[in-house]
Amino acid sequence: DPEAAEAALATLRRMTDRPCFPQALSSMQVRRVLHLRVPGAEGLRPARLYVPWGRPRGIILFLHGGGFVHCGLNSHHGICCRLARQSGAVVLSFDYRLAPEHPFPAGLDDCRAALRFISGEAWRWGGRVAVAGDSAGGTLAAVLAQDARLGAAEVAAQLLFYPSLYGARESESSARCAEGYLLTTRLMRWYGEHYVRREEDLTDPGFAPGLADDVSGLAPAIIVTAGFDPLCDDGRDYARRLSDAGVPVRYRCLRGSIHGVLNFYSFMRAGRAAIRFGARGLRVWLRSPS
Repeated sequence: DPEAAEAALATLRRMTDRPCFPQALSSMQVRRVLHLRVPGAEGLRPARLYVPWGRPRGIILFLHGGGFVHCGLNSHHGICCRLARQSGAVVLSFDYRLAPEHPFPAGLDDCRAALRFISGEAWRWGGRVAVAGDSAGGTLAAVLAQDARLGAAEVAAQLLFYPSLYGARESESSARCAEGYLLTTRLMRWYGEHYVRREEDLTDPGFAPGLADDVSGLAPAIIVTAGFDPLCDDGRDYARRLSDAGVPVRYRCLRGSIHGVLNFYSFMRAGRAAIRFGARGLRVWLRSPS
């Protein structure tokens, strides 16, 4: 029933685009939160700019997770406040188009447009740009970092929280954590069916950046995985591949944690630790000389 499916999706989006901590209290961690509209691939898209106290050193394009289907600016508000405060950089949280209404590569094209926009404005915030995201947002950030090597924009660092990087590849962690740990392999298939419409897209580096032929010359990477996550091996294997290609990498596995732990930071210590680890890495690489 298409109407029932549409109603269920609307309910899912309403439930998941909620912060785990009061937004007003989170906003007190930064100097200013601005509600903006910035260019996407086909028009202006909602965004929030988080300006930290002190002199900002760089700007971070943050892309939220949610399987390319749900979550948004509200669900990741507190995460972005913490990331801005702890990194000392401005954070732009961007609301890209979601599937299934806008399947691959619509959301990615939006993110590419947003990165081009902030690259032109980065001089206002110290000149250096990083890309960051969790889960599906981490996938998008990894693709943008690969685009940058081709001259699409200049990216100083990439922060990937438990990203999906190898498409439909099966791994030890996907088998070990197939069910019982929030994100299941069945749910991942559901996300994929909503986001990807063609078989060949499953191996497109825009969907599965870990399958790119060459990863040398990419921006330094901070990669965080969760031990009880079907995607754990994706982040670990990509970190190893980047390191083998000469890319500076900071990697950490939150061994006792599940996928999505960032969204539970208000009551899970591992979520706060993940944000802190990522922010410290960005602080270093955004302030390093070009």
